[in-house]
Order: sequence, then structure tokens, then C-alpha cells
Amino acid sequence: MMSDLTAYGGLFLAALVAATLLPAQSELVLVGLRASGYDAVVLVAVATAGNVLGSTINWVLGRYLLHFRDRRWFPVKPAMLDRAAGWYGRWGVWSLLLAWMPVVGDPLTLVAGILRVDLRLFLPLVTLGKAARYAALAWAV
Repeated sequence: MMSDLTAYGGLFLAALVAATLLPAQSELVLVGLRASGYDAVVLVAVATAGNVLGSTINWVLGRYLLHFRDRRWFPVKPAMLDRAAGWYGRWGVWSLLLAWMPVVGDPLTLVAGILRVDLRLFLPLVTLGKAARYAALAWAV
């Protein structure tokens, strides 16, 4: 069995990268560690912390770097941004509970930054949605 620091550190990094606009999967890491006997509560806490930090990076990108959106390197394509803005327009801040969803979740957190959603509202909603997803995975194993 790998060291706890390596296991939890790897999960944190996988969850952080998975929540940014870069392609990555943290669910497989969590499920693998859970199947290896790691504590579900600690796994959920570590994965949630990493994933929320990644979503907060997206929020910052939306809040401060949107003026670069026409640059080729900008990580969000206009169609993804439009889709996320549509979800946000329909459901408002409550759409942030779905920030864990594939395809639309990461752009939702970027749109929240663009729309200047207060971090005091952003963080609890995103945390709740992401923690619930990781808890469901951890206890399903």
C-alpha cells in the first residue's frame, strides 16, 4: 500500500486538476483508493477540498481574465461558455450545486466568476454539490 501522504496528495491534485478547465478524472482515483481500504471520510474531504480549489481557480479566471477569451489559449470555447451561461440564466446561483457535472460544471464556475457571484455564496454551494458527489462514490464502493 502506498503512503497516506502520497495517496491523499495524489487524490487532492487529481481533484484540483479535474475541477479546472483541464481534462482530468478524480473519480477513478477516489474509487481506487477506497477499494484499497482508505478511509471514506478522509477521501471525501481531500477530494472535495481539491475540487473546490480547482473550481475557485475557474471563478478567478472568469472574474479577472475574461478579457482574454478571444485568445486561442483561453481554456473555454465560446459554445461551452454559452451553454454554462444558459444553465446559470435558467437556475441562477442554484446551478452551482451542479458544478460537479461533466461538460457543463467547470464552465458554470467560470460563469459565476464572470457574473461576479460573491465567494461567500459560491463556496458553500459548490462545496455541497461536490462533496455529495464524492460521498456517493466513496460509499458506493
